[in-house]
Amino acid sequence: MTRAATKRATHTDSDTSQFERIAANAARMALVFIGFIVLLVALQAGQVILAPVTLAIVIGLMFGPVADRVERFGVPPALSAAVVVLMFIGVIATGVALFAVPLSDWVARAPLIWAKLQQQLANLEGSLQSVSAFQEQLTSVFGSDNAMTVTVEDGGQMIDVAMLAPAILAQVLIFLASLYFFVATRDHIRISVLSLCVSRRMRWRTAHVFRDVEAKVSRFLLSITFINFCVGCAVSLVMWAIGMPSPILWGAMAAVLNYIPYVGQGVMVLVLLAVGLGTQTELQAILLPVGCYVAINFVEGQIVTPHFIGRTMTLNPFIIFLSITFWLWAWGPVGGLVAVPSLLIATSIMAHALPSKPMVPSRPVRRTRNMTPEQELLANTAKAIREQAELEDSPAEKRQEERMQPPEGTAPSGMEPSR
Repeated sequence: MTRAATKRATHTDSDTSQFERIAANAARMALVFIGFIVLLVALQAGQVILAPVTLAIVIGLMFGPVADRVERFGVPPALSAAVVVLMFIGVIATGVALFAVPLSDWVARAPLIWAKLQQQLANLEGSLQSVSAFQEQLTSVFGSDNAMTVTVEDGGQMIDVAMLAPAILAQVLIFLASLYFFVATRDHIRISVLSLCVSRRMRWRTAHVFRDVEAKVSRFLLSITFINFCVGCAVSLVMWAIGMPSPILWGAMAAVLNYIPYVGQGVMVLVLLAVGLGTQTELQAILLPVGCYVAINFVEGQIVTPHFIGRTMTLNPFIIFLSITFWLWAWGPVGGLVAVPSLLIATSIMAHALPSKPMVPSRPVRRTRNMTPEQELLANTAKAIREQAELEDSPAEKRQEERMQPPEGTAPSGMEPSR
């Protein structure tokens, strides 16, 4: 009776502890969900300030090593930060100069290109007529004789641009000021954060987070900048070789859009396709610029970028796509620029704040001839997860019964077995 009562009590305690564990996990998930919703609202509400400040921090991490080298010559941090800001403004001015003259020519050609596009789209007249017939059917079904009209107010776009100009100027000023003060006071920021850590272990982890974040973001952005410059040069040369007008413009556009993975390449393909449709008549001439750009981008993505950046800094493409989609939705083009650096910062923080041990089973799986390294890793991980689940889910009564079992090689009464 005593043993049965002990079993029932153990079962009750196990069920209670399991329910408490489930309730605690549900409460944590609810807090995470609420925090995520609050983060979305804060990002949307503070876009005017948070977007330029975040971009300034990312650019400051990129130019941090440059400021360090300038300060080695005895230059004070305030002056080195000014040098970094002026250098960044010079790079932006050079890019604008590369865009300005060819872009003005294409703006002047816009009416002619639009006329040619209308000629190319004239083949879709049959489809448009079917859509018109479908609209007439809908009108007869709903009994409305009024045609759908669209009213365009003159001067609406100019008014919108005039209203947005002060906000854009304010964001540019916030960005430049944030960039200057971040570069000038980055060491003071690091010391202030480290002074808030209460334990030596926390200070050690925080210091490593600062080191890894600056090293990874700076290395990534500098490498990507060099790669994008090479991509822009290659695109310009290829476009010049195939007779594409304004090759420098397409090279500069390819270099800038390459900062936004996947989305930038898709936009560049659509731009080249639209230009080909508006300037060429043969199908081969229309698709040739797009094919050349896709080939250059394939070589860059599969060979050049992994060689310069390394496989260790290569992130999951699905996670990159989700990050770009989220930041584009939150902050527009600025979000696309900070999407990948924000992932690097998040991975560095999580790697030191939540250090994880490799999943190794007690007895590793033997590798066969037909087993790949990835399959061996997955098999060992699955076995380690099963062992950990069995260890956590083993009830207290099972452990108690194991303790009450007689040692191996003895009879239930404790006497030696007869031989």
